[in-house]
Amino acid sequence: MSDWKPRLIASDMDGTLLRSDDSVSDATVAELGRWRAEGVPFVLATGRPPRWMHGVRKVLGHGTAVCCNGAVLLDLEPMEIAAEAPLEPDALQSITAELRARQPTTWFAVEYGWEFRHEPVYRPRWDVDAPGVAVATLEEMTAAPAAKLLARHESMAPDAFVELIDEIVGDRATVTHSSTDALAEISAPGVTKATGLATVAARHGIGPEDVVVFGDMPNDIAAFEWVRDGGGRAVAMAHAHPDLLAVATDVTVGNDEDGVAAFLASL
Repeated sequence: MSDWKPRLIASDMDGTLLRSDDSVSDATVAELGRWRAEGVPFVLATGRPPRWMHGVRKVLGHGTAVCCNGAVLLDLEPMEIAAEAPLEPDALQSITAELRARQPTTWFAVEYGWEFRHEPVYRPRWDVDAPGVAVATLEEMTAAPAAKLLARHESMAPDAFVELIDEIVGDRATVTHSSTDALAEISAPGVTKATGLATVAARHGIGPEDVVVFGDMPNDIAAFEWVRDGGGRAVAMAHAHPDLLAVATDVTVGNDEDGVAAFLASL
């Protein structure tokens, strides 16, 4: 594949495109600009909700973001949600009820895209006092469709907790994780970064064989498998989770060494 070039570039944000200080390096911006000038679109594929995309929009200013692990498609230039695939209230209610019964010290939060609600005992790690963030009861949180349900445990081992959540949820929803904490991210059935990327790629008339995707955590696995199995390139960062490294076609240097830009430059 020495002469292979992508027709679409996709990348995770945290731990991948972004450096540890949450910035996009000048080298990365320049490299993405070079590909854009050649007509190659760039797509962000992230677990982040739309409300966390303002900073990267100021840097990139264009393109599409697959947010909330595939549940929301965001047009960056106007900052408008183009499509959603939410968890419906009946699923939210049944899943949270069973998880609470099986593991009573599991605490919940819900992403609605532009807003975030969490139980009083749920401890958010970021934007605690940000606009759109508020405390709510579980009954209130699960009364409306949600882009993503978050389940957190303060003492269980992260992998063990996510495995437990996945076992309990079954085929009622999609469970993944992207944190070093015991935090499970739960989306509508079949909704992943892969489904979001496939939708965006199809709009450009592009299949997985012409896509390169970058990532570092298990919530990137579905996208990696979609690209890899279709003949494209699935590129893991050097520090990536072992489960993601196992399905990668390539490995690049870490995010603080501008691994995305380095790999693109090699093409």
